[in-house]
Amino acid sequence: MGDSKDPKCAVCGINILEKACFFESGKGPDACPTLGFEDVIEEAKKEYEKPPVQEFARLASVQEGECYLERERKPFVIHCSKTRVQEICEFGQKLGAKKIGLVFCVGLAQEARIAHEIFTAQGFNVASVLCKVGRIPKEEGLGVKDEEKILIGTAEAACNPIVQAKVLNRIGTDLNVLLGLCVGHDSLFFKYADACTTVLAVKDRVTGHNPLAALYTSHMYYMYLKTPGF
Repeated sequence: MGDSKDPKCAVCGINILEKACFFESGKGPDACPTLGFEDVIEEAKKEYEKPPVQEFARLASVQEGECYLERERKPFVIHCSKTRVQEICEFGQKLGAKKIGLVFCVGLAQEARIAHEIFTAQGFNVASVLCKVGRIPKEEGLGVKDEEKILIGTAEAACNPIVQAKVLNRIGTDLNVLLGLCVGHDSLFFKYADACTTVLAVKDRVTGHNPLAALYTSHMYYMYLKTPGF
C-alpha cells in the first residue's frame, strides 16, 4: 500500500553491512532515500553548515558515542552504559543549557517530581508545566462532546500542550524534556515549542509507559494489532 516512491526503510531487508546509508558502495531498495533523494540530502547538508545546527548535531553524535563502552576494542562488541535520563543530563550540559523545561502529564506527576529532582541535582534550573495548565474546559475550548470525555457528566479540563509550549517559550528554556504527554498532545507541543525538545518517556497506559512491549509481543499476545481495524 502507499506510493511506490515513498521510502520504506523499516522494511528495507538489506543486510546492515551492505546498506547504502552505511557504506558508499552499499545498495538500497527502490525508493531508498539515500540513493533517490540526493537533492534533499544536499539541502540538509546546507542546514548542518549553519554553526548552531552543526554544533547541536555534533554534540548529539558525541553523546551517542559516549553511551558505548570499550569503543577501542577490536572487534567491537556492543556494551551500553547509560540510561536515558543520564543521557539527557549529559547532553544538556554539553549544550551549556541552564534552564530545562519539563512538560508532563498529570498521570506521571510522581515521575515528573523525580525527574525534576534529578535535573536539579545535575545543576539545571528546571521549569515544569503540567498538561492541564490553563484549565480550559474540553467542551468550551475544543468542542468535545460530553460523551467523549474521560469522566462523562463532569467539567473536564483539556490537556493544553500549546500553553505548555508558550509558557516555556516565554521564560526562555534552553532545552525541553517531554514526559508522558498523550498522543497528539505531544505533537502540538513539538509544533509550538521554540527550544529543541527531547523525550524522556512517552505515555502508554497499558504497558506502564513501555509502548515497545506491544511490538515485542505482537507475534502472540498483541497479534490483534496486525488485524485491520483491530
